[in-house]
Amino acid sequence: MSATYNRDVPSASSAEAGRSDAVGSPLPTVLTASRLCHSYGDRKVLQNVSLTVRAGERIAIVGENGAGKTTLMRICARLLAPDAGKLEIDGRVGYCPQIPGLHDLLTPDEHLALFSPAMGLTRGEGIARGRELLAEFGFPSGDHGAQIRHLSGGCQQKLNLTLALLGGARLLLLDEPYQGFDHGSYMNFWDHVSRWSRQGIAVIVVTHMLADLDLVDRVVPLTPMHEERAA
Repeated sequence: MSATYNRDVPSASSAEAGRSDAVGSPLPTVLTASRLCHSYGDRKVLQNVSLTVRAGERIAIVGENGAGKTTLMRICARLLAPDAGKLEIDGRVGYCPQIPGLHDLLTPDEHLALFSPAMGLTRGEGIARGRELLAEFGFPSGDHGAQIRHLSGGCQQKLNLTLALLGGARLLLLDEPYQGFDHGSYMNFWDHVSRWSRQGIAVIVVTHMLADLDLVDRVVPLTPMHEERAA
Protein backbone atom coordinates (compact mmCIF):
# COMPACT_ATOMS: atom_id res chain seq x y z
CA MET A 1 0.00 0.00 0.00
CA SER A 2 1.28 3.47 -0.82
CA ALA A 3 -0.07 6.21 1.42
CA THR A 4 -0.13 9.90 0.63
CA TYR A 5 -0.08 12.02 3.77
CA ASN A 6 -0.40 15.46 2.27
CA ARG A 7 -3.56 17.31 1.39
CA ASP A 8 -2.62 17.93 -2.25
CA VAL A 9 -2.00 14.76 -4.26
CA PRO A 10 0.22 15.46 -7.30
CA SER A 11 -0.99 14.11 -10.61
CA ALA A 12 2.24 12.21 -11.23
CA SER A 13 3.25 11.31 -7.71
CA SER A 14 5.24 8.22 -6.80
CA ALA A 15 2.07 6.97 -5.08
CA GLU A 16 0.53 6.47 -8.50
CA ALA A 17 3.57 5.02 -10.23
CA GLY A 18 2.53 1.46 -9.47
CA ARG A 19 -0.63 1.72 -11.54
CA SER A 20 0.44 0.48 -14.97
CA ASP A 21 -0.72 -2.05 -17.53
CA ALA A 22 0.88 -5.38 -18.42
CA VAL A 23 3.60 -3.71 -20.52
CA GLY A 24 4.43 -1.09 -17.88
CA SER A 25 2.61 1.88 -19.40
CA PRO A 26 0.74 4.14 -16.93
CA LEU A 27 -2.98 3.44 -16.86
CA PRO A 28 -5.27 6.22 -18.07
CA THR A 29 -6.41 8.93 -15.70
CA VAL A 30 -10.12 8.85 -14.90
CA LEU A 31 -10.30 11.81 -12.49
CA THR A 32 -8.26 14.97 -12.08
CA ALA A 33 -9.29 17.45 -9.39
CA SER A 34 -7.17 20.59 -9.14
CA ARG A 35 -7.19 23.02 -6.19
CA LEU A 36 -10.83 22.48 -5.26
CA CYS A 37 -12.32 24.91 -2.73
CA HIS A 38 -15.73 24.92 -1.10
CA SER A 39 -17.43 26.74 1.76
CA TYR A 40 -20.82 26.60 3.43
CA GLY A 41 -21.49 30.23 4.23
CA ASP A 42 -18.49 31.48 6.19
CA ARG A 43 -17.26 27.98 7.01
CA LYS A 44 -14.51 26.74 4.71
CA VAL A 45 -14.61 22.98 4.19
CA LEU A 46 -12.18 22.38 1.31
CA GLN A 47 -9.20 24.53 0.44
CA ASN A 48 -6.98 23.77 -2.57
CA VAL A 49 -7.63 20.03 -2.60
CA SER A 50 -6.08 18.21 -5.56
CA LEU A 51 -6.40 14.55 -6.49
CA THR A 52 -5.57 12.41 -9.52
CA VAL A 53 -7.02 8.91 -9.89
CA ARG A 54 -6.02 6.30 -12.46
CA ALA A 55 -8.01 3.38 -13.84
CA GLY A 56 -8.16 0.49 -11.38
CA GLU A 57 -6.81 2.48 -8.46
CA ARG A 58 -8.28 1.96 -4.99
CA ILE A 59 -8.19 5.05 -2.80
CA ALA A 60 -9.37 5.61 0.77
CA ILE A 61 -10.43 9.11 1.83
CA VAL A 62 -10.04 9.52 5.59
CA GLY A 63 -10.47 12.32 8.10
CA GLU A 64 -12.48 13.51 11.05
CA ASN A 65 -16.10 14.57 10.83
CA GLY A 66 -16.24 17.97 9.16
CA ALA A 67 -13.05 17.42 7.16
CA GLY A 68 -14.95 17.64 3.87
CA LYS A 69 -14.95 13.99 2.79
CA THR A 70 -18.60 13.89 1.71
CA THR A 71 -18.31 17.36 0.17
CA LEU A 72 -15.37 16.17 -1.94
CA MET A 73 -17.30 13.09 -3.05
CA ARG A 74 -20.37 15.16 -4.01
CA ILE A 75 -18.18 17.52 -6.04
CA CYS A 76 -16.54 14.58 -7.82
CA ALA A 77 -20.02 13.15 -8.51
CA ARG A 78 -20.96 16.54 -10.03
CA LEU A 79 -23.79 16.95 -7.54
CA LEU A 80 -22.17 20.01 -5.99
CA ALA A 81 -20.27 22.78 -7.76
CA PRO A 82 -17.00 23.84 -6.10
CA ASP A 83 -16.44 27.49 -5.30
CA ALA A 84 -13.11 27.31 -7.12
CA GLY A 85 -10.90 24.74 -8.80
CA LYS A 86 -11.14 22.43 -11.77
CA LEU A 87 -12.56 18.91 -12.14
CA GLU A 88 -12.05 16.58 -15.13
CA ILE A 89 -13.60 13.10 -15.34
CA ASP A 90 -13.24 10.57 -18.14
CA GLY A 91 -16.21 8.19 -18.26
CA ARG A 92 -19.30 7.42 -16.24
CA VAL A 93 -19.29 7.91 -12.48
CA GLY A 94 -21.23 5.76 -10.01
CA TYR A 95 -21.97 7.42 -6.67
CA CYS A 96 -23.09 5.62 -3.51
CA PRO A 97 -23.96 8.24 -0.86
CA GLN A 98 -23.56 7.63 2.84
CA ILE A 99 -27.32 7.89 3.37
CA PRO A 100 -29.27 5.83 0.80
CA GLY A 101 -31.34 8.06 -1.48
CA LEU A 102 -34.19 5.58 -1.72
CA HIS A 103 -37.96 6.01 -1.78
CA ASP A 104 -39.67 4.28 1.14
CA LEU A 105 -42.77 3.24 -0.83
CA LEU A 106 -40.95 1.80 -3.87
CA THR A 107 -39.53 -1.70 -4.20
CA PRO A 108 -35.96 -2.61 -5.23
CA ASP A 109 -37.20 -3.62 -8.70
CA GLU A 110 -39.02 -0.30 -9.06
CA HIS A 111 -35.81 1.56 -8.15
CA LEU A 112 -33.90 -0.40 -10.77
CA ALA A 113 -36.54 0.37 -13.39
CA LEU A 114 -36.57 4.05 -12.40
CA PHE A 115 -32.79 4.48 -12.68
CA SER A 116 -32.28 2.37 -15.82
CA PRO A 117 -33.11 4.96 -18.54
CA ALA A 118 -30.54 7.38 -17.12
CA MET A 119 -27.95 4.59 -17.40
CA GLY A 120 -28.77 3.84 -21.04
CA LEU A 121 -30.65 0.65 -20.19
CA THR A 122 -34.20 -0.42 -20.80
CA ARG A 123 -36.24 -1.03 -17.67
CA GLY A 124 -36.10 -4.79 -18.26
CA GLU A 125 -32.33 -4.71 -18.75
CA GLY A 126 -31.88 -2.61 -15.62
CA ILE A 127 -33.95 -4.95 -13.47
CA ALA A 128 -32.12 -8.02 -14.79
CA ARG A 129 -28.67 -6.50 -14.33
CA GLY A 130 -29.60 -5.05 -10.95
CA ARG A 131 -30.84 -8.41 -9.69
CA GLU A 132 -27.52 -9.99 -10.73
CA LEU A 133 -25.60 -7.37 -8.76
CA LEU A 134 -27.88 -7.68 -5.74
CA ALA A 135 -27.38 -11.44 -5.76
CA GLU A 136 -23.60 -10.93 -5.71
CA PHE A 137 -24.00 -8.81 -2.57
CA GLY A 138 -26.15 -11.45 -0.88
CA PHE A 139 -29.43 -9.56 -1.17
CA PRO A 140 -32.38 -11.85 -0.25
CA SER A 141 -34.14 -12.94 -3.45
CA GLY A 142 -37.53 -12.73 -1.75
CA ASP A 143 -37.15 -9.01 -1.04
CA HIS A 144 -37.18 -7.73 -4.63
CA GLY A 145 -40.87 -6.89 -4.33
CA ALA A 146 -40.77 -5.48 -0.77
CA GLN A 147 -41.12 -1.77 -0.11
CA ILE A 148 -37.91 -0.09 1.01
CA ARG A 149 -39.37 0.82 4.39
CA HIS A 150 -39.61 -2.91 5.20
CA LEU A 151 -35.95 -3.68 4.37
CA SER A 152 -33.05 -3.74 6.83
CA GLY A 153 -30.45 -1.00 6.70
CA GLY A 154 -27.94 -3.45 5.24
CA CYS A 155 -30.30 -4.44 2.42
CA GLN A 156 -31.03 -0.80 1.66
CA GLN A 157 -27.31 -0.10 1.41
CA LYS A 158 -26.82 -3.07 -0.93
CA LEU A 159 -29.46 -1.58 -3.23
CA ASN A 160 -27.79 1.82 -2.91
CA LEU A 161 -24.48 0.26 -4.00
CA THR A 162 -26.15 -1.62 -6.85
CA LEU A 163 -27.63 1.59 -8.24
CA ALA A 164 -24.13 3.11 -8.31
CA LEU A 165 -22.87 0.13 -10.33
CA LEU A 166 -25.82 -0.19 -12.67
CA GLY A 167 -24.54 1.90 -15.57
CA GLY A 168 -21.08 0.41 -15.99
CA ALA A 169 -19.10 3.15 -14.25
CA ARG A 170 -15.37 3.70 -14.78
CA LEU A 171 -15.13 5.46 -11.42
CA LEU A 172 -16.98 4.50 -8.23
CA LEU A 173 -17.41 7.06 -5.44
CA LEU A 174 -18.45 5.17 -2.30
CA ASP A 175 -19.18 7.15 0.86
CA GLU A 176 -19.02 4.65 3.76
CA PRO A 177 -20.88 2.17 1.55
CA TYR A 178 -21.13 -0.76 3.97
CA GLN A 179 -23.11 0.79 6.82
CA GLY A 180 -25.48 -1.86 8.16
CA PHE A 181 -23.48 -4.74 6.61
CA ASP A 182 -22.71 -7.79 8.71
CA HIS A 183 -19.13 -9.10 8.75
CA GLY A 184 -19.70 -11.46 5.82
CA SER A 185 -21.19 -8.71 3.65
CA TYR A 186 -18.35 -6.37 4.63
CA MET A 187 -15.70 -8.87 3.50
CA ASN A 188 -17.70 -9.60 0.36
CA PHE A 189 -17.69 -5.88 -0.42
CA TRP A 190 -13.88 -5.72 -0.35
CA ASP A 191 -13.64 -8.82 -2.53
CA HIS A 192 -15.73 -6.89 -5.06
CA VAL A 193 -13.47 -3.84 -4.76
CA SER A 194 -10.48 -6.01 -5.67
CA ARG A 195 -12.34 -7.43 -8.65
CA TRP A 196 -13.46 -4.01 -9.85
CA SER A 197 -9.87 -2.82 -9.62
CA ARG A 198 -8.67 -5.72 -11.78
CA GLN A 199 -11.35 -4.76 -14.31
CA GLY A 200 -9.90 -1.25 -14.51
CA ILE A 201 -12.61 0.45 -12.45
CA ALA A 202 -11.24 3.10 -10.10
CA VAL A 203 -12.74 3.09 -6.59
CA ILE A 204 -12.69 5.91 -4.04
CA VAL A 205 -13.99 4.89 -0.61
CA VAL A 206 -14.67 7.19 2.33
CA THR A 207 -13.98 5.23 5.50
CA HIS A 208 -13.43 5.59 9.25
CA MET A 209 -12.23 1.99 9.65
CA LEU A 210 -8.48 1.50 10.07
CA ALA A 211 -8.70 -2.10 8.80
CA ASP A 212 -9.78 -0.76 5.41
CA LEU A 213 -6.48 1.05 4.88
CA ASP A 214 -4.64 -2.20 4.19
CA LEU A 215 -7.08 -2.97 1.38
CA VAL A 216 -6.40 0.09 -0.81
CA ASP A 217 -3.53 1.37 -2.92
CA ARG A 218 -3.44 4.86 -1.47
CA VAL A 219 -4.75 6.78 1.54
CA VAL A 220 -5.68 10.45 1.17
CA PRO A 221 -6.32 12.23 4.48
CA LEU A 222 -8.39 15.40 4.78
CA THR A 223 -8.01 17.73 7.75
CA PRO A 224 -10.76 19.99 9.15
CA MET A 225 -10.05 23.59 8.20
CA HIS A 226 -10.10 24.81 11.82
CA GLU A 227 -7.19 22.46 12.58
CA GLU A 228 -5.18 23.86 9.68
CA ARG A 229 -5.77 27.41 10.92
CA ALA A 230 -4.69 26.42 14.43
CA ALA A 231 -1.49 24.89 13.08
